[in-house]
Amino acid sequence: MAGTAPAPAPPMSPPPLTTRALVGLAGIFLSAMASGLNSRAGSLGLADVRGALGFGSDDASWLNTCYSAGELLAMPFTAWFASTFTVRRFHFVMISLSSLIAILLPFVVDLNVLLVLRTIQGVTAGALIPLLMMMALRVLPPSVRLHGLALYALTSTFSPNLAIWIVGQWTDVLADWRWIYWQFVPAAIISASLVGWALPREPIAWKRFSTINLPALLTGMPGLFLLAIALDQGSRLDWFNSPLICTAMTVGIACLVVFGALEWFHPAPFIKFQLLARRNLSLGFAIFILMLIALTSGTVLPSNFLASNWGYRSMQSAPIGLIIALPQLFAGSLVAILLYQKWVDARFVFATGLALIGLACFQASHLDTNWIWEQFIPAQVMQAIGQPMAVVSMLFLATSVVHPTEGPYIAGLVNTLRAISTLIGGAIISRLLEVREHFHSYLMVDRFGDIGQSLPNVQDLTSLNAAMSAQVVALATADIYRVLGTLALVLVPLALMMQFIPAPNTAPQNSPQLSPSNG
Repeated sequence: MAGTAPAPAPPMSPPPLTTRALVGLAGIFLSAMASGLNSRAGSLGLADVRGALGFGSDDASWLNTCYSAGELLAMPFTAWFASTFTVRRFHFVMISLSSLIAILLPFVVDLNVLLVLRTIQGVTAGALIPLLMMMALRVLPPSVRLHGLALYALTSTFSPNLAIWIVGQWTDVLADWRWIYWQFVPAAIISASLVGWALPREPIAWKRFSTINLPALLTGMPGLFLLAIALDQGSRLDWFNSPLICTAMTVGIACLVVFGALEWFHPAPFIKFQLLARRNLSLGFAIFILMLIALTSGTVLPSNFLASNWGYRSMQSAPIGLIIALPQLFAGSLVAILLYQKWVDARFVFATGLALIGLACFQASHLDTNWIWEQFIPAQVMQAIGQPMAVVSMLFLATSVVHPTEGPYIAGLVNTLRAISTLIGGAIISRLLEVREHFHSYLMVDRFGDIGQSLPNVQDLTSLNAAMSAQVVALATADIYRVLGTLALVLVPLALMMQFIPAPNTAPQNSPQLSPSNG
């Protein structure tokens, strides 16, 4: 049957974990983290970039859109090309191209050229992230594999939060916006050196090109690119009132439907959708998408609120991100150690993490116009605890029903969903803010009109307007916190519905865990 997973392979001893394998994985981890920082830093530092180059906000917004679109279209196909050209060679080409573009970007003043370069950089840097999960599943035995998944979780919990502080260093401390792009280069040099030394030289598998699903490649890439454009530019262009958004969304979805059909029936697909017949993959990935949307409550919402109400720049908002980011350096491994305990059910750890994220949202929903970053500390602490519990547990429950040979399929799918979720989350936040701000603004103006005659004459209309605007932003932000908190709590029972997976065997000499192929 098409939706039935293949039978488990016979037990076999995992390959020995060598020093070179660990060094190579460290190099790939460094490049994945640098790529994540590169993506978030471009968004956070956009105002400084467009100010330095003299671009308007509307035109400059396409710089982030093109990068995000390039990043997304690379995700499903990275594992196939890395397996074909070898991880060592593929990594070197991608990181070299991305570094070269990073060096050139500050010297380019033509917007069209910048958009092209940013798109290419999105493709090349975005291709580095799936390599981390692919290699973690390939080289790490079950006795330490959860720690590899904890490293991958840092791309979702650590990089986006640390980027706020890093951008603040470049724009407010060093006062040189060019480092927003140049920061990628030192990490790239170290990463390329580690991977080049550690991974063996292997020949290119040219025979794989005889089985490439070229029609799927030619429909999937434009489909993902157009979908990213529609999601990222939708709020600015008023969604379906814009012909561009209507066309991009329609053509993008049509291309992706064709892509999915072509992949389903192809013997050597880029993404094996049949794997979703396994309950932990289908249910886990559905939760994963919604969970990543809820995680925007930890970075995007407080940063936007502080910028709108107090004019905070990245350096002033940095504590908000650091409260979550810094604990992730050890929190993921602590969760991994917990999941290795035989008495622990990963589903309950997953559910507890989601509950903490939801409670953090409801705690932050009590904000008012007087809140500065210190008032967000309790909510951010709960986020810092809940995020690694949820993300690492979800990855464990999902990847435990995957054979090592299926790792490339899962790496591509997970990272595609991760990139799409980020875009969807940003679109939802923007739309909800717009709708709720209009709603609260209408009520406040209407109320002021009812009681205005009984109030003393207002001499300073500018101050009154500023106070009302601040109140509108606070009320709208609180509403979104409640929506995201409800979303996180709704996911709790879904997490408990996933298939139970026993703790992996930590004895290196034993066979790797082979979970049932069907959920």
